[in-house]
Parts: sequence; C-alpha cells; structure tokens
Amino acid sequence: MVTIKDVARLAGVSITTASYVLNGKGRISEATRKRVLAAAEELNYHPNAFARHLKKRKTRTIGVFIARLGGSFYEEVLEGIHEAVLQTDYELIICPETRTTRRILTHRQVDGAIVFDTKISSDLIASLAWERFPVVTLDRHLEADYVFPLLVDNPKGTREVFYHLYLQGARRLAFVAGAADSFDNSERRRVFLEEAAKNGLEVACHEGNFTRPSGYQAAVQIIASGSLPEAVFCANDQMAIGFIEAARERGLRVPQDIAVVGFDDIPVAQYMQPSLSTVQVSRVDWGSAAVTRLIGFLEDEKPFDTRRIPARFIQRESSTRSFASHTVRYGHTDTTGE
Repeated sequence: MVTIKDVARLAGVSITTASYVLNGKGRISEATRKRVLAAAEELNYHPNAFARHLKKRKTRTIGVFIARLGGSFYEEVLEGIHEAVLQTDYELIICPETRTTRRILTHRQVDGAIVFDTKISSDLIASLAWERFPVVTLDRHLEADYVFPLLVDNPKGTREVFYHLYLQGARRLAFVAGAADSFDNSERRRVFLEEAAKNGLEVACHEGNFTRPSGYQAAVQIIASGSLPEAVFCANDQMAIGFIEAARERGLRVPQDIAVVGFDDIPVAQYMQPSLSTVQVSRVDWGSAAVTRLIGFLEDEKPFDTRRIPARFIQRESSTRSFASHTVRYGHTDTTGE
C-alpha cells in the first residue's frame, strides 16, 4: 500500500511538507506543491476526496464560499452567480460558514472557488490556489498565484460622494466605517479621507460593522457628543438607514440638519423617506462576472479580467441641500463667526 511517506520520498520533501500540501495547510512554495502533487499522482496515492480527483481532474462544479445567505446584498450576488452558472454545464455548491465549507475548500472538491467570506484566511486561500484550482476573491485584494480579486470600483464611487457633499458646501464631515476586516470598507474609508485631506478637511471617523444597529449607535454617539457634522458618509446603506432612524428619534431632520449618504443602493434605499443618496453597484453583475471569468480560465485558460465592477453615485433627497458656513452644534446654532 502506498503511504504518504512514499509520496514524500519521491517528491524529495519531508512527510510534514507532503501532508501540508495534500491537506491544503501551511505556506508551501508553488514548485514544492507541484512536486508533491505530481508524486501523489504518479503513485496513485488517495488520501482524501481531492486525491480521488487527481486523475479525473474535473468535477465541473464551482464552489461559492460566502459569509451568509441572508440579506438583499448577498442574495443579489448569489443571484448573479446562479444566473451565470445556468448558462454553462457546471454545477454549483453554495457553502456558508460551516465545517463542511472548510473541508470542501481544503480538499479542493470543486474545480474552482469564489470566496466572499473574510473568515477564510488569505494565507489559506494562497496556499490552496494553483493552476488547476483557481480562486476568485470578492471584497479582498490578495496577490498570489491563481488568486483573482474581483473588486468594486470603490475609489470612483467614494470620490463622487465626497465631491457631491463638498461642492454643496459641506465642510464638517463624518464617516461611519463598516467591518474592520472588509477590504471594501477600508478602501472607502481611505479614499474618503484622502479626498478630504486634499481639500484641507479632517473627517471624524466612527466605527460600525455594516449592520443597521451599528449605524444607529454611531448616530447616537455623534449626536450625544454635542458637535454635529454637516454630512455623514456611511460605508453601506444598512448603516445609513440606522443612522437616519436614530437622528429622527432625536428630533433631527435629514437632510436639513444633517445629510446622509450610504453605499450599495439596496432596494429599499429609493423608497425611504427621505430617499437615500448612495453609490450604486450591481451585485448581480458582480456575481455573474465572477463566474464568467472563473469558468473562462478553467475552460480556456483565458486571462482573468481584473477590471473593477462599476460604481456610480446616485443623488437622492437624504443629501441634497445647501450648506451654510456657520457652525452648528446640536441644540443651538452659532452664527456669530465668519
């Protein structure tokens, strides 16, 4: 019976290294990984479900590893993925956060993966990806062989938000951040602060986590501080909705007392009162592009198109106003200074 020791000997590596490669663990060089896999194939070594596919090569299945299934944002991404897969002869496995997820991913029981879950580490993704197992990452910029980030054009959308507010006269700005481990959040925050700095402005930043309650809590803290910004940019729509809810409960008017902008253009945004200014991104197109480009690489080794998913600012009622130059503090207005 062939053992992992035989594989290690043929590949010229330690048993530990051979085990790491075959189980998708550790940080192993591409050359070493290929050597071990070639040895396992030559010896017909079958340690797990992945090895059983070494000869077959193709499962004709795409795995989608996603943080959660609920909420319109994730539902629309999955809708785009599903629609694109239906145009091919590939099957689809949707894997939310479970032990099964890790097993399917680490054993490479699919031909390629789309990862939209920040709890799956970048080190693990980099160690697993190779020419026969490409990985598309959403909301993550990872430079590694056969890892293909597909990102939203956050810089364009964020700059449009900033200059929409700035050109209306807003000078006291705040930013409500999303989840700390989100690339999209980090990029939106960085670009917004950079544009403010270019124009001699400082931005007060408040931490959230992309949820409606975190936007609500950020508003409570900002209002309680006694110094009200003229405009707030929330890193997503859910937080913007929570922010507006808290502001209303405390007697503030949007946008007359404080302007609010979100990001994502979720379906409810246009129906709110006031309607929510936001940045529109097609999550359906995002999911569809991930599948189309991944299968293009799997089938024809077509170079992955890394162009970003378009984003554009949508002006609605929640941020449309003319900003005065005087200082506003919650509870009173100071108009004595220039």
